[in-house]
Amino acid sequence: MLARIMAVRDGLRPSERKLADCVLAQPGEVITLSMADMAERAGVSEPTIARFCGALGCSGFREFKIKLAQDIAAGMPFIDQEVSPDDRAAGIAGKVFDRTLATLMQVRNNLSAEAVDRAADLLAGARRIEFYGSGNSGTVAQDIQRRFFRLGIPTVAYSDAHVYFVSALSLSPGDAVVAVSSSGGTRDMLEAVQNALSSGASVVAITRSGSPLAQLATVSLLADVAEDFDIHSPMTSRISHLVLGDILSIAVALRKGDALRERLERHKQALSRHPREQ
Repeated sequence: MLARIMAVRDGLRPSERKLADCVLAQPGEVITLSMADMAERAGVSEPTIARFCGALGCSGFREFKIKLAQDIAAGMPFIDQEVSPDDRAAGIAGKVFDRTLATLMQVRNNLSAEAVDRAADLLAGARRIEFYGSGNSGTVAQDIQRRFFRLGIPTVAYSDAHVYFVSALSLSPGDAVVAVSSSGGTRDMLEAVQNALSSGASVVAITRSGSPLAQLATVSLLADVAEDFDIHSPMTSRISHLVLGDILSIAVALRKGDALRERLERHKQALSRHPREQ
């Protein structure tokens, strides 16, 4: 539906074009509005809304909202959702939430359960896990490593490309690397992963499909995110990669069974005597 609106926008009447811009700016809010509320929000009449819906092939506003909600649930990327300088707080919040939620739904719908199982099996059986990432992905790699270090597996995170390039050479069969890269094409990361593989370690990549890293890794969890790097754009790839890290850590924890549950309970009791941010 969003793609259809963008396709027909320039051919609409001025009032309908105004309505189209309102829908494209905040699609997540539109599905919660009545026709009267939508008319007030966009500054148009209810007959204009009816004509707009008809131009999009919908029988009425209700059917339009259903199709719009299906777009959101399917993870339709909001390519016109960039924050503009004149946005107020509510507009900024709506755009960031809408774009992030849509991206997460898109990644969820395309995620391979088989790849998650393979990656979790590799990591649950690993003697040691190293987490690699540079820049923004380095921060993500460190966050994921913090979820794993309580699981009874020796872990470390490196965000310096020279350090993880050398560290990968010291790995052995039975070790594993989790490589995080939004582009999946940086030379430093690819060389480090090649070092790890040549040392006999397994590599789990969190990256985009079709990238050199995805093709090189033992198994890849894919997040194809439509994102530019304008300073005002929300970094939805970061959120997606963090969620994929959470999925991996939980899947590995479940594979560890009762022994890990007892270990985590001891941790919980010890931490309760020393309260601090977790």
